[in-house]
Amino acid sequence: MMRFEGKAALVTGGGGGIGSAIALRLAEEGGAIGVLDRKPDAAAEVAARVEAAGGRALALVAEITDPDSVAAALAQMRDAIGAPDVLVNNAAWATKGDLESTGLADWQAELEVDLNGQFVCAKAVLPGMVARGAGAIVNIGSVNGLMALGNPAYSAAKAGLLSLTQSFAIEYGPRGIRTNMVSPGTVETDIENWRIRRRKNPKIFDQLARWYPVGRVGQPEDIAAAVAFVAADEAGFVNGANLVVDGGLTAGLPVMIEELILE
Repeated sequence: MMRFEGKAALVTGGGGGIGSAIALRLAEEGGAIGVLDRKPDAAAEVAARVEAAGGRALALVAEITDPDSVAAALAQMRDAIGAPDVLVNNAAWATKGDLESTGLADWQAELEVDLNGQFVCAKAVLPGMVARGAGAIVNIGSVNGLMALGNPAYSAAKAGLLSLTQSFAIEYGPRGIRTNMVSPGTVETDIENWRIRRRKNPKIFDQLARWYPVGRVGQPEDIAAAVAFVAADEAGFVNGANLVVDGGLTAGLPVMIEELILE
């Protein structure tokens, strides 16, 4: 499939595990990719991987919470590979695991990146999309925004992002711009949070797999496939939706059911 041929896509947090998988998938389907990350080396490495696979990519560096920084990156992208037809709001971070350890500064810092940054990036690309009368925004949410799974500030931001997704969908849908959300469950990546957890428990992903009806945690490519679908023109009637990609985690409690049956 070449669903993004002739289109440009901007992927924030593109230097990370999920972001890089999204960038590679959209490029594989013909898209020219702006790989945006706050870490120059990470953005450059993923852009090089895209090009090595035969795609087009541009490494971009910006702080997504800074409108001027985002505007400068967008200008660079427009000049080099074109204005984004697709925005994937993927950049995020989580620090504090529980409410007791979360101070006000922690709370504000996480919401700034995980919610305000998505707003800044969406607002930056919308004028160009409105002028063309077409565009797709995909916000990367989380099952943490649907149920309590720790990381309370991150979770609150993701819950807020669902509401923001719906607001953009309603206001900009009539102007040809679809906004949707993809909410992953546990995804095996090499981000710092998982490195810390794996040092404490090397079998953490095997342990978590028992909570997932499909018998495993997710891989970045699972999320990339979902993003490619909702961002593509074939999903033209999908707007304001939240596609939960979690192997069935939020469908029920299989471990609890198993214990009930055993009783």
